[in-house]
Amino acid sequence: MLVPSRRRLRIEMWIVLGLSLGQSAVYSVVQLLDKMTRAPLAEGTSTLNQSQSSREYFDLTYQLLDIFFALVPVALVIYFLTEHRPAGAHGDTAFGKIGFNFARPGKDLLQGLGLAALIGIPSLGLYAAGRALGITTAIIPSALDSYWWTVPVLILSAIRHGIVEEVIVVGYLLDRLGKLGWSVPLAIFASSMLRGSYHLYQGFGPFIGNAVMGVVFALVYTRTRRVMPLVIAHALLDIVAFVGFSLFGKAIGLG
Repeated sequence: MLVPSRRRLRIEMWIVLGLSLGQSAVYSVVQLLDKMTRAPLAEGTSTLNQSQSSREYFDLTYQLLDIFFALVPVALVIYFLTEHRPAGAHGDTAFGKIGFNFARPGKDLLQGLGLAALIGIPSLGLYAAGRALGITTAIIPSALDSYWWTVPVLILSAIRHGIVEEVIVVGYLLDRLGKLGWSVPLAIFASSMLRGSYHLYQGFGPFIGNAVMGVVFALVYTRTRRVMPLVIAHALLDIVAFVGFSLFGKAIGLG
């Protein structure tokens, strides 16, 4: 098995993050500064799923293209995690290495449901507290028009977020930081800070909440070596937020 040098690993990480969530973190900081210099954060809004065209099927096309291309860095990560072995040698695949497979569907689903409940309920309280303190923008989970494809696209978007964030920020990043000699607590801290930073455009409340979520998810991963329960939990949280808002937001006075 060929072991990449530390320099190569660092370059690889910068490429992956520059193409994915590291780029999102930079934009998020700039967007936060933009909002703070325009008006108090409490008066700002953050829209998570925006319409990209007033023409129905062009909007659908743009939405699907966004989801597809957002997953390309995940494919790159899987490629980098694939260990190059001599011909005839056997070993775990990249999917098995980080637990991104269907090896134990029942247990992964139960753990995902438990994590979703553990994170989801306190998140609502943290959002309310952030709004009351004026450190969180009003979050609009979906601003898509109501078409026959709206709910399926929102579900796909939620699954996309779960896969991209958990595979890259947890499975990949903890693996690479470990190979660079970082201690587990320091790697978890870096992972959770990255997760919080690309949510800063929503305000400081979501930064704190997502950073805490990052610590919890990373701790679970260090014990199970599986990102699948994290992907399931993350996708469920986003599905409830995106679809619930889209279907019932206006009925309860939101949006």
